[in-house]
Amino acid sequence: MPGAGTDKTKDWIEEPGPVVILVEPQLGENIGAAARAMANFGLSRLRLVRPRQPWPNDRARIMASGADRILDGVALYDSLEGAIADCSFVLATTARAHDQAKPVVGPAEAAALAAPRIAAGETVGVVFGRERNGLENDEVALADRIVTLPVNPAFASLNLAQAVVIVAYEWFKLASGAKLPFVMPAKSAPAPKQQLLAFFASLERELEKVEFFRPPDKRETMQINLRNIVTRMAPSQQDIQTLHGVIMAIAEGRKGPARGGVLDGPEAEILRALLAEQDTVRGPKERGPMRGLARFLRRNPTEAERALWQALVNDRRFAGCGFKRQTPVGQHICDFVSFPLRLVIDVVPADETAAAAAARGQKRAWLEAHNYKVLGIIAGDIESDMAAALERIGGAIG
Repeated sequence: MPGAGTDKTKDWIEEPGPVVILVEPQLGENIGAAARAMANFGLSRLRLVRPRQPWPNDRARIMASGADRILDGVALYDSLEGAIADCSFVLATTARAHDQAKPVVGPAEAAALAAPRIAAGETVGVVFGRERNGLENDEVALADRIVTLPVNPAFASLNLAQAVVIVAYEWFKLASGAKLPFVMPAKSAPAPKQQLLAFFASLERELEKVEFFRPPDKRETMQINLRNIVTRMAPSQQDIQTLHGVIMAIAEGRKGPARGGVLDGPEAEILRALLAEQDTVRGPKERGPMRGLARFLRRNPTEAERALWQALVNDRRFAGCGFKRQTPVGQHICDFVSFPLRLVIDVVPADETAAAAAARGQKRAWLEAHNYKVLGIIAGDIESDMAAALERIGGAIG
């Protein structure tokens, strides 16, 4: 599997490029890091002039992090003159002014100077000096151009591999046309105006419910500002669908029993008692009305449901259990259900009628027949001893 940017399934770039020449590099680690930088930007030819440590070097191979083919192709030389003998154009990198009448260029200009020569089949060398004191005057004198970087004059010395990576980057940027290896994927088309207008209508409808547009004389300006905020985003179709889902989740309290529903706690209990006494079983083709009812019940919880939900989501024992509220399971709406655990928690009213109890029994039988475990908890027990109720749920999970 590809690592952080390393993909062995892709072809290694073998385009012609300048030769990198390191003069008396002191540490094998720096040679390996320079080889890695070369591999990053498509350079493959590395020459070493009198390296201080024996070659081959294990530390260099470790620092190369997979750029082994560059180290395997290293050529050793006893002098800089020998290393540049076949070069028709030589660039000497340095951070110091050597007081020589020689043109000084930056790395981007150096790449531009090298490109036509390499395209014509010439060999271009880029020379890097020692870690401690760089190139000597007589070594710089062998070059056609001096390459330096716009750096802090009070701290101009770069690590050897850092200098190599900057020059190599400028070369590869020029050679590749600065084409990036990947771009943002277009997973969704831009949102059409019809979708945007529908989203604005839904958003403004929900904001109207909470009296957001105040004072009234500022309503039009506020609407225009909201629409401009979204339009400036240039949203995709998926963006608008996600935003619409967020707005409706907040408005309908899907993530939890937020207060502010149509019914208060006692009214919600009355509604559930009425539903329990009715034949609420629906056929498979009637899922739409059932889901609408589930959303309505979720938005209007009883006090016991609200308290139990808050306890569940705040108790670490139940993190990751995947509990949901007022969710359709087959032909029934369950108070709480964990699909991963196949566990249903049934909140039972203390003064349930015989008809409601019979309907609850039928629902329990259906759920158990479909491999759900059903745990019934009296609503009054939740309100009087939440800790005990949670212990029962924990026991059922265990």
